Amino acid sequence: MSCRTRALSVACSALLVALAGCVSGPPRHVAAERADAAAAIAAAPSDWSRYDGTRIRITAPLVVSGNHRLDRDASVVAAFGERLRAPTEVALPGSGAAAQAAANRARSLVVALPPGAARHPRVWRSGGVLESAEGVLRVVDGTPRLQLADVEVLQPAARPAAPAVGGEVRLAALNLQNLFNGDGRGGGFPTARGAETPADYRAQLARLVATLASLDADVVAVLELENDGYGPHSSIAQLVDALDPDGLRWRFVDAGDGPGDNPIRVGLLYRADRVAPIGRPATLEAGPFGPLSRAPLAQAFRAGSGPAFVVVANHFKSKGCRDAAGPELDQGDGQACFNATRRASGEALRAWLATDPTGSGSDLVAVIGDLNAYRLEDPVRDFIDAGWHDGLAGVDAGARYTYVFDSQAGRLDHVLLSPALGGRLQDAAIWHSNADEAANVVDPAANDGEMPTAPWRASDHDPVVVGLRLRSP
Repeated sequence: MSCRTRALSVACSALLVALAGCVSGPPRHVAAERADAAAAIAAAPSDWSRYDGTRIRITAPLVVSGNHRLDRDASVVAAFGERLRAPTEVALPGSGAAAQAAANRARSLVVALPPGAARHPRVWRSGGVLESAEGVLRVVDGTPRLQLADVEVLQPAARPAAPAVGGEVRLAALNLQNLFNGDGRGGGFPTARGAETPADYRAQLARLVATLASLDADVVAVLELENDGYGPHSSIAQLVDALDPDGLRWRFVDAGDGPGDNPIRVGLLYRADRVAPIGRPATLEAGPFGPLSRAPLAQAFRAGSGPAFVVVANHFKSKGCRDAAGPELDQGDGQACFNATRRASGEALRAWLATDPTGSGSDLVAVIGDLNAYRLEDPVRDFIDAGWHDGLAGVDAGARYTYVFDSQAGRLDHVLLSPALGGRLQDAAIWHSNADEAANVVDPAANDGEMPTAPWRASDHDPVVVGLRLRSP
């Protein structure tokens, strides 16, 4: 038997060799005999139903585009050609997004894995490539599903190193995916939205700390943080304690209350040895903020003798349709529910920032966080139309994403720079440490019984980071 990865070729005798990052299948002569008995497919057919119930062999590469079904039914979603992109990430809402969605469906194939293959979720990271695939095809409710006979040649996607981002000041954002610490004293589990046990919480915290430490940022907006005050038993205080046990570097912005009364809130962490806060933080708890979008948190900072700059942490209303009515319903344009609220949130935020809520007098403003809107949706385009700059526009050769939903990659997390700050952007990166990983990659059963502490799948969102040169535009 032989198998091949991107980096090396080794002899394999098992179905999956996760540590070597390769998967092996039957001998080549056996695969050739099976190919003789199977219908060969080199491109996605316009009508899969003609192959329903038959054995097929796909000779074109298939890209693993989503693994959200891996733990549920041992399958992944693969795509002919490139991986699937969220429609409104690459096309305008409306007919363009609808055409992109149709194209995605035409290139998609559910691949049911052989027995045992799903036990190694790390191997099925999105972006991996199946060079060929053979099995029996079934069409269920219009969806083609290939029951894979063997995994012959899989090139697993590599895990990228943490980005090294240049700049005088580095700003980052990370959705923490519901960091709740119980009562802060070891009890209070399961929590309302986060960890179910103390062990789950400790493992989640360790992964988040590994992520934040690797980013080497000066100011970090954190989202989906438990809204439980700022005392020593609060989630934000214990996150900073875990990140900096000696208390020499990291601090958090204390807004006094909230911001907002939503169970989750935004927060700001900063390196006190690199930047200093100026004045008091400011929050906005009016209009769409509070009951729907989470209240934003703004704080002015200065690095050394450089100019003051303002960082605003944000988390707009999600796309879910619960309690949606009237204009908040899905309008069928690809932007899902509550787009009206997200758009109103952006308008209110820009109007508020124009009043200089921090009192710093600075027009160097960064709006960062999870806007729950892809790149070409109204809330993001409204910022661009108002003269703001997309700080992540040059990342990943245009194929930017921070989130994978329904096997489609797109960018919900943004760094939007005010007109004055946009020209001071020096560097930017998205660290794909989370979104491509299968959710159950953090399950001890998939890690030889160990609770994983590495950064992988610390959240369902990828962290973003930008570097700024503030002293000279």
